[in-house]
Amino acid sequence: MKFLVRNIPRIYLIKFSFAFSYIFSLFYIGNKQECPICEGHFRKFLPYGYTDTNSDNRLCPRCLSLERHRLIWLYLQNKTDIFTKPTKMLHIAPEQSFYKRFKKIDTLTYHTGDLESPIADYHFDIHKIPFDNNSYDFVMCNHVLEHVEDEFKATSEIYRVLKPGGWAILQVPINLSFDKTYEDSSIVDAKEREKHFGQYDHVRWHGKDYGKRLEQSGFKVDELDYVSNFTDKDIERMRLAKNEILYIAKKI
Repeated sequence: MKFLVRNIPRIYLIKFSFAFSYIFSLFYIGNKQECPICEGHFRKFLPYGYTDTNSDNRLCPRCLSLERHRLIWLYLQNKTDIFTKPTKMLHIAPEQSFYKRFKKIDTLTYHTGDLESPIADYHFDIHKIPFDNNSYDFVMCNHVLEHVEDEFKATSEIYRVLKPGGWAILQVPINLSFDKTYEDSSIVDAKEREKHFGQYDHVRWHGKDYGKRLEQSGFKVDELDYVSNFTDKDIERMRLAKNEILYIAKKI
């Protein structure tokens, strides 16, 4: 039976992954795959997902990054100045692959927030972020908005706490077969949500209108096909998702 890393409760994953991921990664050392975040080289990545379909060779065994994390990191390194210019950042639902690395950046004032994560500096509901208007230069919030009850309220709160000229990366799973986002608040059963929205704890499945939905909160949105800057060889080596669009939301 193939070993499959599943989305187990984050509180347990967080507690043990920092301690064991580096040791575990030693079994995967090689030269076929490369993670641009931890700069590790491996013979393959780990499988990850809810089903066996498209789950293979996805999760970095050292820093636990997935395709979207590696693409975001490359964008931040190559196209932004957050590593060199003083920047105040709010990271909502902080991912382990980023957390320690952002903490080490001298120019970054780095705050993390989550409803319950033990690695978060602040615990709050994204519908009511407890910070003043115009507080942050940069907000990152990935794979959260498909979970929240009121998406518009959540994105409006992110817009509010950003400084004028500030920006955000707000990734969600996108179903490219949907022209419009599909949501139905009457679907509450976990199995039915998985059937309709792709995961048991999702309340919507975003479609190709996602950028327009972000604009309703006031953002100017760039839908960036950043992965197209890389060769097929690089995409395979770093295991990037060819159809991942980066949503760069700016407060003008």
